[in-house]
Amino acid sequence: MASSEILRFANDGVGKKEIRMFGSHKVKIEGELLEKAQKCAEAAGYESVDEFVTHMLEKEVKKILGSDGGHAPSAETVKKRLQGLGYIE
Repeated sequence: MASSEILRFANDGVGKKEIRMFGSHKVKIEGELLEKAQKCAEAAGYESVDEFVTHMLEKEVKKILGSDGGHAPSAETVKKRLQGLGYIE
């Protein structure tokens, strides 16, 4: 098994089944933060804390890096923004 491959087991009602995930990374959340995440996930209607945390991370990454995934804006885009802000004509 490749080092980036993670095996997870899910209960499908009949028994445990193996799910192979590639390129995944586990994050450990403990204590009070985990309890708060569980409450938020339940209140917001998520199926699991994993689903809630993944969605929150996606939103924050998009907010920080922008919808283009953090790629640098073109020179033309920067120029238009500066003109719009009144820094250049």
